[in-house]
Amino acid sequence: MRLLIVFIPFLLFLPKKDLDCLNCSDDNKFSVLVITETNGFKHKSINAGLYLIKQLGNENKFNVYSSNNSDSITAKNLENISSIIFLNTSGDILNLKQQEVMEEFIKEGKGFVGIHSATDTEYDWDWYGGLVGAYFKSHPIGTAKAKINTIISEHISTKHLEKEWEIRDEWYNFYNINPNINILLNLDETSYRGGKHGQNHPITWFHEYSGGRSFYTGLGHLVGTYSDERFIDILRGGILYASGE
Repeated sequence: MRLLIVFIPFLLFLPKKDLDCLNCSDDNKFSVLVITETNGFKHKSINAGLYLIKQLGNENKFNVYSSNNSDSITAKNLENISSIIFLNTSGDILNLKQQEVMEEFIKEGKGFVGIHSATDTEYDWDWYGGLVGAYFKSHPIGTAKAKINTIISEHISTKHLEKEWEIRDEWYNFYNINPNINILLNLDETSYRGGKHGQNHPITWFHEYSGGRSFYTGLGHLVGTYSDERFIDILRGGILYASGE
């Protein structure tokens, strides 16, 4: 009987299947769910991204749940989630039921954040393509320093940035770009080789979609990007925007 009394509290607080909380606290104001599942290329920077989002949660008072299994996308698990973050996901990772749950989640006025290869995900799901804002098409071999122009400096995710700045990363070319996105950052193709868009090469954007909010940044391939103060504030602002904060 004594053993039963000792272990009951532990059993009550076991995490839900495939869902871990990195920093849960009753003092936090809202919660996000970070999905890291891949069915294709797996980025080495995923752990750095999880660490950064946890730190942002600590600093901005939000809980960070994470899962590398899309089975965690259920109506029950999403009840108290404000936004879903696809952190360097890839390939076809959601089944039809999970897609329906996610569509309903956004329609309820919730948010989505896509980081880097979130655009290399769910190519056969047109609704998702509209949500994330574009699909990955190609990129030059390797990484390169490139100049970025800040197009909208009043947004919470970009108000700290200079009009023109430079950073090293892997630079995506896109297709099926949603015409309704609001471009925050534009890539200067004259500053590196391999761009396919010309003068208009969006690399970070936001928009309202299907009743909810979406934010995407093409930055985030390199581990070092997640310790760059400019990127940290970009991602902080994106999460707060998508989460309605």
